[in-house]
Formats: sequence, structure tokens, C-alpha cells
Amino acid sequence: MTAPANETLTLLLIEDDAGDAFLVEELLSEADNPPKIIWVRSMAESRERLTEDVQCVLVDLSLPDASGLEALEQVLSMAPHAAVLVLTGLNDTHVGVEAVAAGAQDFLVKQDVEARLLARAIRYSIERKRADLAQRRLVEAELLTKENSRLERGLLPVPLLASEVLDHQARYLPGRRRALLAGDFWDTVQSPDGAVHVVVGDVCGHGPDEAALGVALRIAWRTLVLAGHTGNELLSTLEAVLRLERKSAEIFTTLCIVTIDPTLSTARMHVVGHPPPLLIRDGEIGVVPGTPSGPPLGIFQDVEWSAIDVPLGSDWSLLLYTDGLIEATVGGGPDLLGTEGLLRLVQEQGGIELDRLIERVIELNRDALSDDLATVLISRSGNR
Repeated sequence: MTAPANETLTLLLIEDDAGDAFLVEELLSEADNPPKIIWVRSMAESRERLTEDVQCVLVDLSLPDASGLEALEQVLSMAPHAAVLVLTGLNDTHVGVEAVAAGAQDFLVKQDVEARLLARAIRYSIERKRADLAQRRLVEAELLTKENSRLERGLLPVPLLASEVLDHQARYLPGRRRALLAGDFWDTVQSPDGAVHVVVGDVCGHGPDEAALGVALRIAWRTLVLAGHTGNELLSTLEAVLRLERKSAEIFTTLCIVTIDPTLSTARMHVVGHPPPLLIRDGEIGVVPGTPSGPPLGIFQDVEWSAIDVPLGSDWSLLLYTDGLIEATVGGGPDLLGTEGLLRLVQEQGGIELDRLIERVIELNRDALSDDLATVLISRSGNR
């Protein structure tokens, strides 16, 4: 809004009195850098001359085709980008005050106008307009941010789990600053037959496009599970969704899907290019063997992923996670925590306390995560 010192301002003067218009032009000609003045006699003429180049408008409130605040309202509507100063007669000072209240940056009493006052009023009005526009953009940005946050919160999963036997915990930490969603995703659904289905996935990349794709895949997974699809049939459909929705052919997705049978004593897994889950069974801590089931989604065509059947028993905990939990650097050095390091942290804790585990990983990575993180811990106690 503010022009550099060596740039000539463009000013539109809406004034039907030739004498008053000449006075304004003469006064402004004394400025160090006189503005370019476009003079029009009516509101109709101003509509043709009011372009984005005009930085300031001086408008008389007694025009042939508009008067009073009506004239001002028309100018404000036509020139939301420009500073507007009202020219008023001595007896119309109260109208000038009303004009400022209605949106003008300032008002000038014609009988009192002199060169220095006029130049200063124009300069200050342009600065006020610039500040007003900046404040408006800030408010709009804040409203948009709040709206986006509400939208993102609405897209976060709510587990559909009716079982009172299982303990379910999930943690979700997007790596993007001030974001609620990331390319990582998770979900849990219990089907009518009592089986419990869990997914944790990771879309490669860290931007909003990847976050949107992660949401699309999660919702597609939930829909397929509720429709009774599992295994390779489900994975093949998810891959089709990925290929249709991704912005680039290089985008792929790793994921781990688990179906715990209605007795809650066995699980069938598909680990699709994804870090293997951790399993605590009857007090023994380990990594689920036999992984992976096959490559990530979106790389090869016509893939068959092998199922991994895991006996659980009556007392167990299963931790699914994305690689943000194991790709933390240890002490800021080149070594990554890895699955073995994660397993070691769990052994040190004597079990999986999810919040403590994540805090410990963040500490090892010098109080920061290097990637998005999604984790699901689902457990059954033999006492239940």
C-alpha cells in the first residue's frame, strides 16, 4: 500500500467544483514528489477511472449523482484497496466525523486545507489503510486457521471399539508445525462379529497433500472393513485408491493391518513394507516374526501380500507404530534407534507405557521428533 519514496502515487480526485479541484492540484504540486492526479467530476466518471493503480481517493460528498454518506459508501465499495479521504465544507464537519466512522481514513475541511496538511493527511491515510488491510488479512488468516483446525480435528479417527476386555491407546504426533494431520494415520474398528481391526499407515512425504492422502486411505480402510473386506482384497482396493488419489507416481504407502479374531486370542497381520509390531505375550517381549508380508502400496502392480498368523493367548499387548518412533537419532548422532533400540527401551521399562516410551524417544532425539508419528497400543489382560 505504501509506495517507495521514489515512486509516484496515483490519486483519484472526485470533485465537481473546478475551483476546488484546481486548489487541490496546486497544493499537491508543492510536494517533494507530486502525485499523479486523476480528476473526475462525478461518481459515474470515477467508476471508469478507479483502477488498482489508484492508491488514494479524495471524494467530495456533494456530487451531481451522489451525496453524503451514500457517495462515500459507493467509493468504499469500488475501491476496497485504496485509502479514502472525504472533502467536506466547513458546515459539514459532523458529516466528516460520520464518514470516518463509516470507513474513510480521514476527512478534510475544504476551507482549512493547505499544502503541508493535505500532503500529510494523504500520507497518513495511506498508512492507516495499509495497517487496516494488514489487520484484516491477519484476522482472515486466523479465522482460516481455526476453520482448518476444526476440519482437521473432524478428520481424526474415533475408534469403534465396543469390547470392554481390551485396553486401547493411540497417540498421533504430526511432524508439521501447527498441523493436526499428517501422512501417518491409524484407525481401529470392531466389526459386528466381535473381531477387532487395526491399521497404522505412513504415506511417504510430509506435506498437506500427503496428509489428505492419509485421510483418504484411512477412511477407505474403515469403509472396507465395515463392508466385510480383509486381507489381499482389502489391500488391493487400498492400492487402487492410492494410485487414483496420489499427486505423484513416486508416492507410496507402508502400513500394518491387524485383525484380532472374535475370541481375542489370535491375530492375522499384513505388514506391508512397514516396521514390524512389538508383541508382549505372557510377559515375553519381542518383535512379531515373519515380517514383512510384502512391499509397500503403490510400487509394484498385482502384488500378493502374505498373511502372518500370530497366536496371542489371554494376556498380551500389541504395539503398532510408524517409523517416526524408530527413526529418531540417538543423541543427535548418525545412529537411528531402530526396532532393536525400541525393543530395548520397552525391556528397560518392563512393559509398554506408551506416553513414557514416546517421551523417551523424544529425549533421545534431543527433544524433537524427526518424523510424523502414529502409534496404537492394544492390550488384553488375563484377568479380564
